[in-house]
This record gives sequence, structure tokens and C-alpha cells, in this order.
Amino acid sequence: MTWAELRARLRQDELVGEPSGVDAAVDGPIAGIAYDSRQVARGDVFVALKGQRADGTAFARQAVVHGAIAIVSEEPAPPDLDVPWATVSDARLALAVLAAAQFRDPSREMQVIGVTGTNGKTTTAYLVASIFEAARIPCGVLGTVAYRVGGEVRDAVRTTPEAPDVQKLLREMVDRGCGACAMEVSSHALSLRRVDAMRFAAGVFTNLTRDHLDFHENMEAYFQAKRRLFELLPRDAPSLINLDDPRGAALTTVGARPVTYAIGRPADITPGPLSFSLDGLDFDIRTPRGRLQARSKLVGRPNVYNILAAVSVAVALDLPFDAIERGVQALTGVPGRFEMVSLPRDEVKVVVDYAHTDDALRNLLETARPLTSGRVITVFGCGGDRDRTKRPLMGAVAGRMSDVIVITSDNPRGEDPERIIEEIQRGITADTRRSPEQPLLAIVDRRAAILKAIEIAKPGDLVLVAGKGHEKYQVIGDSVLPFDDVGVAREALQRRRTNSGVV
Repeated sequence: MTWAELRARLRQDELVGEPSGVDAAVDGPIAGIAYDSRQVARGDVFVALKGQRADGTAFARQAVVHGAIAIVSEEPAPPDLDVPWATVSDARLALAVLAAAQFRDPSREMQVIGVTGTNGKTTTAYLVASIFEAARIPCGVLGTVAYRVGGEVRDAVRTTPEAPDVQKLLREMVDRGCGACAMEVSSHALSLRRVDAMRFAAGVFTNLTRDHLDFHENMEAYFQAKRRLFELLPRDAPSLINLDDPRGAALTTVGARPVTYAIGRPADITPGPLSFSLDGLDFDIRTPRGRLQARSKLVGRPNVYNILAAVSVAVALDLPFDAIERGVQALTGVPGRFEMVSLPRDEVKVVVDYAHTDDALRNLLETARPLTSGRVITVFGCGGDRDRTKRPLMGAVAGRMSDVIVITSDNPRGEDPERIIEEIQRGITADTRRSPEQPLLAIVDRRAAILKAIEIAKPGDLVLVAGKGHEKYQVIGDSVLPFDDVGVAREALQRRRTNSGVV
């Protein structure tokens, strides 16, 4: 697109006024839309965003030096910078609008399913994608674990990328034949308007529990961010709402086509009798279109909700029942989500999970407890430079529901890991401990903590390694170091096999 066409799109959305005379100097197609002055390439439009620490307008000159041919900012142009400059009312919204225009609105050429909530987004998105694939509709995935574009899997930089990155990925999916995309939509992305110019075919609300309060002012602000997904939906797009969550009912009035699901209360989509084992799940699902059978290798009550959410999407979008059943059954697991690392021949079970909030840890422990005849040993920590208030809450959950606790580092970032551990331990009191004799170990080195937990496990015990899940790194200070919970756990299990003579 040309600069004139992009400006016209901004005027259409009432973000900018009439062009100035200098705009006529820009001719020919725009190379791209940039929001980081260090990444500007020749021929780009640079959108200056206001961040928490700096205003991107201060880097406009640097962007021009790097080749930017036009600037978009909430601030007026300085008199001595002779470059096309659009002063807009909201730079973040302008970035979303320009990115959609630059990549020719790919979300209008496919069915994009937005999944938001605190827990369950990743597994729900994977289930949705599996169902679409079973219906012979190639489906991309954007989320915490990875970006799947056609047959290619790429490492995820963030759960929901910035608007130009999202639009570029969606355009690639369309060009590679994808008819749908299952996309995790984070509260950060909704607050920062990264998806404002997209057309969603459906929106899913999984649940809302305490998280990200280092970014959002309070739980109400966090909820309002999630709510924005449903405010963005077209009138013909269904909203899939978990009614068992206390916030769910409030969302049923936002979208024009609410479809509800629940386990514990009446809803449009509900399960039949449930039973849980390490072999997976097998239950009926009642829907407005009739009954279907869910058979899945996924484990535990949280995954019942994830399956109900994905099935609700498929039912609301009129996908065939046989595809829904095959799609649910085809997904055997998600990296770092109740990922069984141990083998059947191991005398202890080891599970790696991404649980990094008190509610997610509670769900993990509730899932794990019925699946073992032995003790539950929990290894976990909390991230540095993030919401500190959840640390004692996670400690309290571990204290009440674990037999052995091993507190360690997560991603300490710029904080002292020993201080983080101390704050977690404040939640483990006489009132919250499972028993006065409950073993409690504090081991700062995460690798050593995982090795120790598996070493002290007795036959029949279940070791849970929580907090990092699929991540393959650890952030300590300014360094991002290779680290893999799954790999370390496998190493520890191999040591046990060698020492016990089991090959």
C-alpha cells in the first residue's frame, strides 16, 4: 500500500486529520510498518508508541535516519523534521489499523478464534485447531508455546504479538492455505490494542483468576481487559463463555451470540458423568445440536473445561460432529501442560506443568492427587519483577495440597531469588501446612531442586515440576540461559533407573 492509502485508512477510522503538503513527497508502496526504531528498514512507516518508560516519538529522528519515510505519533511533528507526519489520537490503535491495511486484512479471509482467560488458553487453542484440522480446514495457531503457520512451527516470542507481527503471521497462514487460526489473546494484547483491527469469527472466555497484577491495576481492570475481546466481536460471531467462572455471567450480555458451557450449573453445553484417571477422559457432551462423545488422552478436570470450550466453538460454528469427536481424540497432549515425563516402567511419576499462579497450581494439585497412591512432591517458584502478591498465595496452596514442597527459582530476572523464596515461604504457615511434619526444602538452583525432588521420591510418588512448562530458558539477571524442566527431569529419572538397575 502507499502512504496515501494508509493515511486514508486512518481517516476512515477517524484517527487523523487531513494530510499536510509534505505528504505528497511520498510516492510508491510502503515497505512495512515498524514500531521499534531500531528495527526500521528503508521505506517503512514508523509508529511511535508511548510505553511505560519512554515515548517512541523521541526516537522519530533515529527512525528517519534508518530509512523511515513517514511517522505516526500522538505528538505533533517538530518544526525542523521535514518528513510526512500523521498526528493521531491513539498511536496503538493506529498501529493496529495500519498493520491490518498493510497485510490486506487477512482475518477477513479466514476464521480466527480468539481465546482469552487466565488458565486453559493454550490447551483450548490446540483443541480448536485439532478439530478444524479434523474437519479438513487447515488451522494455524498463535499462542504461548508456539506459532504454527501452515506446516511450520516457530518459537513464540510472546503469547499475542504486536499488531504488525500478528497481521503478518495471519497473512502467511492465508497464503499457505489456512482457513482458520486458533489464537490466544492475552490481556496485555487487549489492553494495548494489538488485535483491535482484526475480525474474529468467535471469542472464548475460559476463566479469570489472579495474575498479571504487576501490569493491571487490579482484578477489575484485568477483567475489563479480557472483556474487550467480546466487545470487538462482530454481531454474528458467537461468544463462548464458561458459566462456572464467577465472571462468566457478566460476559453473556456483551456479545450478540452467547453460547455457554459449564460443569456445575445449567448451560448450553454440559458434560455427562465424569471420572478421572491417568489414561485420560471419556464423557458425553450435551449440546443444542445433540450429544457427542469426548474421548481424550488429556488428564484432569481443567481439561474437561478446555474440551468443553473447544467443542462449544465447533458447535457454534457448525462443524460436523464426527470432526469434533476426531479432533478432540487426536490431540494427545500439549507441551508443558500436565506433560508426563516419566515412563510406565519408572517407579515414580513425574509431570511438568506451566502452572504459575495460585489458582493454576491448585488445579494442578487437584488433578494430580487422585492419580497417585503415594506422596505428591511439588517443585515450584515465582518469577521476579512480576506480581509479588501471588507468592505467599502459591506457597499456601502448595502447603495445603502437597506432601513435600521444594521451593526454587523460576525466572528471577532482576530480583534476588532467595528473597523471592522467602516471600513464597510466608504463605506456608501452621494453618496452611498439610501436616507439621511436611518436608519443606528451599533450593535456589532450579536444576538441583528438580534433581533432588526426583531423588527423594519413593516408589509410587508423583513429582510435579511447576511454573515453566514448555519454556526452554531461565532468565537470571540480564541473562537468558538455556534451561528445560523436561530435560532435567528426564536426566533425574535416568539416574534413578541406572541406580536401581532398571534400563
